[in-house]
Amino acid sequence: MQQLELVIRNATGLHARPARVLVDLAKQYQSSVFVRFGAKRVNAKSLISVLTLGVSAGQCIQVEVSGADEEQAALAIAAAIEGGLGEGNHESHAPAAPASDAKAQSTNGAAPDDGANLLRGIPGAPGIAVGPVFRFERAKVVLQEHFTTVDQEHSRLHAALDAARQQLVTLREQLLRRGATDEAAIFEAHRDLLDDPELLGAVHAAIGEGRTAAAAWQSAVAQQAAELAALPDPLLAERATDMRDVGERVLRHLTGAADTPALPELPVVVVAYDLTPSETAAFDPQRVLGFCTAVGGPNAHTAILARALGLPAVVSAGPRALELVPGTTVILDGAAGTVTVEPDAETLAKAREAQERERARKAAARAAAAEPAITADGHRVEVVANIGGVADARKAGKAGAEGVGLLRTEFLFLERTTAPSEEEQYGVYHAIAEAMNGLPVIVRTLDIGGDKPLPYLDLPREENPFLGERGIRLCLAHPGLLRQQLRAILRATSAGPLRIMFPMIADVEELRAARAMVEELRAELKAPPVEVGIMVEVPSAALMADALAKEADFFSIGTNDLTQYTLAMDRTHPNLAARADGLHPAVLRLIARTAEAAHAAGKWVGVCGELGADPAAVPILVGLGVDELSVSVPAIPGVKAQIRSLTLAECKERAQRALACATAAEVRAGAGRGG
Repeated sequence: MQQLELVIRNATGLHARPARVLVDLAKQYQSSVFVRFGAKRVNAKSLISVLTLGVSAGQCIQVEVSGADEEQAALAIAAAIEGGLGEGNHESHAPAAPASDAKAQSTNGAAPDDGANLLRGIPGAPGIAVGPVFRFERAKVVLQEHFTTVDQEHSRLHAALDAARQQLVTLREQLLRRGATDEAAIFEAHRDLLDDPELLGAVHAAIGEGRTAAAAWQSAVAQQAAELAALPDPLLAERATDMRDVGERVLRHLTGAADTPALPELPVVVVAYDLTPSETAAFDPQRVLGFCTAVGGPNAHTAILARALGLPAVVSAGPRALELVPGTTVILDGAAGTVTVEPDAETLAKAREAQERERARKAAARAAAAEPAITADGHRVEVVANIGGVADARKAGKAGAEGVGLLRTEFLFLERTTAPSEEEQYGVYHAIAEAMNGLPVIVRTLDIGGDKPLPYLDLPREENPFLGERGIRLCLAHPGLLRQQLRAILRATSAGPLRIMFPMIADVEELRAARAMVEELRAELKAPPVEVGIMVEVPSAALMADALAKEADFFSIGTNDLTQYTLAMDRTHPNLAARADGLHPAVLRLIARTAEAAHAAGKWVGVCGELGADPAAVPILVGLGVDELSVSVPAIPGVKAQIRSLTLAECKERAQRALACATAAEVRAGAGRGG
């Protein structure tokens, strides 16, 4: 038996997504895997059981692995946990501000002082909704206790589970079509709950004792949800809603109960006691203007989905929300966390003006998305896309991307037991190049290690994987993996201009070794010349940019990691994440040094970290000499519009002021002031 003591390092503890990574990894091995936390010991192949442990960030667990492949399983699980269980900077939406800060968060000025006509809750998702109230109430599920036979009850259960799985597949696809890629994973976790061995074991046992499938399922789900709801960690406790959501979905199939209530034809503001993630994801944006719930929190999946879908939301507004009369006109301000009931004409007019301003701003940005981003004084900045697959490439072109600044190839390698073949990789790279229709695509070679371990690579456990074999270091240590990927990329250049970018380059020797492999394979394949660049995300690369610029064709600054390594602050640390700000003057000075060295050598420099879409950072980055901003697909029109509103002279002046600051807070405080 292998016994491990490990600290949970990701910022949100063992909540749904990191717990799912652990469970999926445990399922890949024959060995039994158990996790012990405090006095509780659970099956690591059961998502529900792992969630009920209630493990928060920084807490220690014991892992017991026993079986034929226990050594490999233990190594893989240790690496995954040490690396943050795939979460890293995965949570794409920060928690909303607490209710106490509601007034400070409001951006429209429409909400009056507290009074009888004002409900105050917690901001769930920003935006303003104005419309009539619709009370959202589910049809009750009534159990009919008519036991047939054990076999028939088992068959009824399996049929209901299959129908629920198909619905979850449909919901996931709906979210993917609406661009909510990360949030679609919520319903992958829901599908895992349907296959949970502990839950199904309890249900099958109850059926064997003579209970109907519906009664057995309802009882088992209620017990698991109650355990989750009782956890002291509020984020983990909110996963009880996911458990109930999955449970009710199956129960409705078992009993034939009606689905969610039909919405009126006219757009409404939905008011409910609570909403499940499924209900939120299924809302038609043409008929739901926003929603308010009596309970819930800003970190629940319902609120996360609302933010991803651009649906204004207020949560935890209390029982007064349920007293609102259907049809009553309200102003829901998701940024302030308020609901104004029966507003007067002046308040209503202000809210509609704020809505119109935001709508006009977004519409103008979308309408001009295909136009280049040129400042008012004639300086052009390329705006390109960060993507993670063929579907993203197709969306990027429609959103106005001038190319792909970062193709994350990890999606081909993660969540599988064997590495992708050269042919599989070639097919994807070729399809992406075709989708971009002649625009350049920068393909970052495999960036694993750290927060992205792979179970099929026999990697030793590292005390600090972020300072170990990561990115190019790991790929050079496994040359077969890198050669296969480079061959696939070089072959795919026949479909369009692909560029190769190596991650985590720390010095010239690493670049030379990687580039030599490219040239060797290019000669072997008789492929045309290809541009080779590097990610600048290690301080040593920024400090040695002048030497690297002589041998790289371009630089792309990964501000997320550059910030983390420069400030020695884990960007997922619960107490430090807010301070790991890419606008820290130390980070900005490294960006400035990199841009200066690149331009001196006649090379260009881009930014592909989150900073590239930060409105406070855009003028500073442009002023520091950044030539290209690579951002998420939805952010492209807005970033282009912002650049057009600036002048290069103004950007340079802002950049110089920022470099002279002492803290990131000072930089942000001065970001909005003119020159």
